[in-house]
Order: sequence, then C-alpha cells, then structure tokens
Amino acid sequence: MSKKKINDHEVRWGILGVGKVCEVKSAPAMNKIENSKLVAVMRRSGDKAREYATKHNVPKWYDNADDLIHDPEVNAVYIATPPNVHAEYTKRAAAAGKPVYVEKPMARTYAECLDMIDACEKAGVPLYVAYYRRALPNFLKIKELVETGVIGIVRMVQIQMYKPVDLNIAALPENNWRVDPHIAGGGYFYDLASHQLDFLDFLFGPIVDVKGYSANQAGLYKAEDIVTGTFRFENGVLGSGTWCFTSGRSSDTDRTTIIGSKGEINYPTFGDAYVTVKTESNGTERYNFEMPKHIQQPLIELVVNDLLGKAVCPSTGVSAARTNFVMERMRVGDCLF
Repeated sequence: MSKKKINDHEVRWGILGVGKVCEVKSAPAMNKIENSKLVAVMRRSGDKAREYATKHNVPKWYDNADDLIHDPEVNAVYIATPPNVHAEYTKRAAAAGKPVYVEKPMARTYAECLDMIDACEKAGVPLYVAYYRRALPNFLKIKELVETGVIGIVRMVQIQMYKPVDLNIAALPENNWRVDPHIAGGGYFYDLASHQLDFLDFLFGPIVDVKGYSANQAGLYKAEDIVTGTFRFENGVLGSGTWCFTSGRSSDTDRTTIIGSKGEINYPTFGDAYVTVKTESNGTERYNFEMPKHIQQPLIELVVNDLLGKAVCPSTGVSAARTNFVMERMRVGDCLF
C-alpha cells in the first residue's frame, strides 16, 4: 500500500487546458470516483473555460494557469493541454506542492520528461501519466494471458499500424497540433504509438535497445509520417514495429501480435476491444470487452486511491519517460543504454 500523498481525505481536481479530451474520456470520471471531485477548470480562452464549467457544473473556471494551480481548494492538477506546455505546467504545479496527472505523450522530448520527474521529486509530489490502457480490462487480460503462460515463453512482439491519409486533417495542418513537432514532439507516431509502446513496457518491462528509422514521405505536414523500429526488452523479448500514416484505405491496420513458444496473442490498440489467442491445444479463442464510458476512469481511480494511500498507480512519470525515450530513438536512429 502506497504512502498517502495528500493531506485531505478527498482529491479535488483542477484541470489545465480543459478541452475535447475532457468532454467524455476523463473529466466526468473525476466526479464519479469515490473521494474525488472536479472543482476548477482553466483554458486560455475564458469564454471557453466558462462554457465548459457551466455545461459540466464545475464550480470555478480560470483563464490563467497559475490562478488555478494556486487555488487553495485544488489539491491535484490534471494537465490536459498539448505536450508543448506539459513540462512548464508540471513544474509550476510541483512548485505549488500539487500532485500532477498529465496527458500523453508525457512531453515533447525525453529531456523534458526528465525535467518533469526532477521537479516533482524535488517538490515531493507524485507524477502520473494518462496511459490508461494499463488499467483497461482487455489489456489486463493480455497481461494475465502472458503471465499465466497460456502462449508459453514469449519470444517476440510485432506492431503493425497503417493508417490512410485523412485529407480533411492533412489539408489543414495549422489546425492540427498533433502533426506539428514543435507542439507535439512528433506526428501521429507520438500520438498513437505512445499508447502501444507504453503498454508493452507495462507488459514486459523496459526496452533497453532501440533501433529505428523515420521519414516524411508524403510531405503533407512537418512531422514524420512513417516510422520503423526494432527493440529489445530487458527480459530478452524482441520486438519490431512499423507505423505508416499515409497508406491506402485498403491497408488500414491496427494489430499487435505477441508470439510465444506455444501460441500467439493478437489485439488492436484502438477501436474494437477484443483479444484473440491461438494455441496448438485450444485453437483460436476470442475475448470481447465492453469499455467504460469514460475511458480513463479506471486509471484515474487508481490515481485517486494512490494519492489517498489505498492503491498503487501503474502509470508514473518514470515509466512514461521510458516511452518517450524509445520513440525519440526510433525517430533519430539506434541507441543502446
């Protein structure tokens, strides 16, 4: 059981950058979890912050980050902004003694992640990252299947993600921060592959050897649009991945395959929630799952209970920084550390 990390019996959230991700995925869960409530939201546009607060019955709204951070009623800060301000807002919240829950990817660069970890450690506050697949039932099932040896000894894992160009988005990159490296750190690879790689870190432990290549083949925006990589986990499992975001629609693929000595596991990371297992003894089995309405609720509940000393949250700044490191090395070349 973890040490209690706030001085109250209730987690009172303030959100920086309240926007689309907060409508259904995360913020509503904060009022549904025991000993948790959302008390304040902030957005640079005061009108939009007020609109959100009114719509969702949030007591307070701000158009200045520091005002929310220093609100005495707020005792935990959720940073739901694009990645370019994750590091700065984390450091400000930490300096105010407030625990931080930050959206993924954790930051634009591995160096920024280390700065965030350092700031929170020096301030004595915990840092969590919204890699919520670590708490979803389909991914926990995969972890159970691997750990109980259903597919034997794991040999390798392969990620395949091929996505067609969405012309409406690609034609307006100035309105899409996810393909602006200055804001996002990279392109859709950072936005989507981060979930896949973080879950594999949860499943197998740290990746200790990374080799990769990236390119901008279509020239539709500044970020890379294709990445390939190979990697080795600390436990000896080998992996590879290919991410292409300018394929044809007929190639649309989201599949991760885990190969073991007695069978394999296949699953998508996004969209449909199912897991298939193929073994010599049982043939092919499929498990289907119903996802929670507020997809981040299971992880946020773990964060709340961690802050209250009742549980341990599996997604921290330390684990999330490893994912940033792997993505960064895949984009620029190989690295052994």
